[in-house]
Amino acid sequence: MAQAPCRADLAGATIDLWPLYLFHPGSVTVNFALSILTTCRLTPLTGKAIHLKSLDTRHEERFPDLEALCCAKKFKHPLAARLVQFFQPEGGFALETTSESPAGAGIAGSSALMIATTGALARYTGRRMGREEMRVLAQNVEAQLINVPTGCQDYYPALYGGVSAIHLDTDTVRREALPVAPEEIEARFLLVYTGAPRASGINNWEVFKAHVDGDQKVIRNFERMAEISRAMHDALSRGDWDEAARLLRQEWKFRKSNYARISTPLIDRLVAVAAKNGGRAAKVCGAGGGGCVVFMVREDAKQRVAEALREIGARLLPFRVAREGLVISAVKAREKHPHPPNAGRRGAPNPGERA
Repeated sequence: MAQAPCRADLAGATIDLWPLYLFHPGSVTVNFALSILTTCRLTPLTGKAIHLKSLDTRHEERFPDLEALCCAKKFKHPLAARLVQFFQPEGGFALETTSESPAGAGIAGSSALMIATTGALARYTGRRMGREEMRVLAQNVEAQLINVPTGCQDYYPALYGGVSAIHLDTDTVRREALPVAPEEIEARFLLVYTGAPRASGINNWEVFKAHVDGDQKVIRNFERMAEISRAMHDALSRGDWDEAARLLRQEWKFRKSNYARISTPLIDRLVAVAAKNGGRAAKVCGAGGGGCVVFMVREDAKQRVAEALREIGARLLPFRVAREGLVISAVKAREKHPHPPNAGRRGAPNPGERA
């Protein structure tokens, strides 16, 4: 079994889409991992049949063998199917996934599940993969699934956990662990699901096109958001929560200006109610248009803000900061072949791995 956490982003989302960050040197995305988990479980089966099942979406399908799966054109569980096509496991098996994230929540549930499934299949097939290799594969396959460019920030919380700064440099993308105690985040933030799933690929694609097409307003907004994300990195690094709140408000202001559908009347109402009860700042998670909103509140007002939001129908998602990223606790090899293909090149363990 492999598990990977979702994330909430605080600054720099969307700018992590290639090549947008290349137009804004020094770009960085800041986020933290959530104890809202995605899971992939692999079980060997006798024979060659393959069974793919998503517990949360209730989608499942069966194939007589790997060749049949590879020849198929449409899938009920495309995330699992595309990764199986890449790893090409031998023999029969059942692959079962689940996600604790609501559908379309904007907290990178699909990206986290990509990482969990990639980790499980890599172990099952004996393929050696570093975490950056997993990130590249998961990001590329997800782009194939949604048919628009994907950003890179979502995969790092899933791989590492904790609080992260994703530095988007010309020659590389690198993750920095920020020295923020998880308890500091947990005391100051609430996560609310609006109940309205959103299509992140659509919103991101509209903003992406506007930037590439030379929309000067969007370009200026991105430049300002890049400055804000760098400042957020510095504020969190030194524990300046007043500055972090100010920057979060600014980030949301410029993000809303990029695309009319990023906010909704419900989101605007939630933000206004929170502000009247001790909320300091808020922004949508991911591309917006629905999904989740993250609220920064005064520490002495967290419960009051939560109750005020519940009174107007908001669904709060309890969370802690996930202390670790991808964890592979067990992936059984097929009984017929106790050593999977390339078993001599067993995947390199990671800090969150438990054999």
